[in-house]
Amino acid sequence: MAIVKPVIFFLIGPTASGKTKLAVELAKTFPFEIISVDSAQIYRDMNIGVAKPSHDILDIAPHHLINIIQPDEAYSVAQFTKDTLKLIDEILLRGHIPLLVGGTMMYFNGLEKGINQMPTTNHEIRKHLEMEAKQIGWPKLYEKLKVASRSRCWRSS
Repeated sequence: MAIVKPVIFFLIGPTASGKTKLAVELAKTFPFEIISVDSAQIYRDMNIGVAKPSHDILDIAPHHLINIIQPDEAYSVAQFTKDTLKLIDEILLRGHIPLLVGGTMMYFNGLEKGINQMPTTNHEIRKHLEMEAKQIGWPKLYEKLKVASRSRCWRSS
């Protein structure tokens, strides 16, 4: 018995190559739901130089993963992959077809090849390192971290 895999479409290319225009036309004709694969379009209030679809276009063909975080928030390939896989499942359950549109190749790579689970950022360690860098400077901290990584031990000054 053959396993039937869902159909998912990818529209990949550089900025200003016509991907959005084509995706919108496809969404008018077929039951596509568009998922943005763009590392700049995820940010709210960043509308210059990122070729973000206009409000008129988004009214015609809504895009997932646009304007989802503030510019000072972090968003990784791992988070994109997790969010997108969840969206794909939801879109398929609605009987629609996912159409992934964009040009951020690391995002496509994460979907295609998977991504290693990395530990989350430890904000306390980051804060400590930033404070130490203010005291001794980034070049000295860098040298200290190189030595520590070779010896696998870390002692704060």
